[in-house]
Amino acid sequence: MAKKNKKRPVILVTNDDGVNAPGINNLVDAIKDLGKIVVVAPDKPQSGMGHAITIGYPLRLQSVKLAEDVEAWSCSGTPVDCVKLAVDKILHRKPDICLSGINHGPNHSINVIYSGTMSAAIEAAIESIPSVGFSLLDYSMEADFEGAKKFARIIVEKLLESKSDKHLCLNVNIPAVEADLINGIKVCRQAYAKYEEDFDERKDPNGKKYYWLTGAFVNFDKGKDTDVWALANNYVSVVPVQFDLTNYVLKSKLEKTFKK
Repeated sequence: MAKKNKKRPVILVTNDDGVNAPGINNLVDAIKDLGKIVVVAPDKPQSGMGHAITIGYPLRLQSVKLAEDVEAWSCSGTPVDCVKLAVDKILHRKPDICLSGINHGPNHSINVIYSGTMSAAIEAAIESIPSVGFSLLDYSMEADFEGAKKFARIIVEKLLESKSDKHLCLNVNIPAVEADLINGIKVCRQAYAKYEEDFDERKDPNGKKYYWLTGAFVNFDKGKDTDVWALANNYVSVVPVQFDLTNYVLKSKLEKTFKK
């Protein structure tokens, strides 16, 4: 008896750099033959939006041309809005997997908190859709995406071949080196690092003060099992993340502290 044709998975693709960013086009190109691709992405850059949603303003969807045989929409809202609208108004079902990126710039360590790319992936995981956020450590619009495309495809293929936890969410960062210089994939923990920030005080042409955020990324974590270490050593870092922010160790201690 002939085997039944396996149904093609539905793959939702989004980002925070905007529907016309090179990163999302490269991601679509890397995985376009792995399933039915539907793109819903912001109509403008939304970097640093975190898990923001639009309240009190209308949301608009516009059909756009992105790639052959790929359904694509631009959304006037945030990356999280894109995921919500895609599921409710475009797909009318949950996709088999949600991919966010490829982001221009890193989302390792503490960046996951601020990232619109990762918040879109986390929103999918909240909705019981396995998801991955991809980021390349290069802010340039002319960045070389060949290594990122290669490893994005490897990761997506593996996830589609296996049954993933419905709340799975992976934060994947790719070093900005040539594809043949990448040493492989490391499953890591998130490094303890933060931004040492400063607000540079400036004046506009009318002499009024304004402030411009500046600062530097500082890594306090010397572990060799972190995403920062992996990327510094030319590995693709893969960090499993979750939306449950409960500190269970501290919870146990507090239960003893406040025990009657």
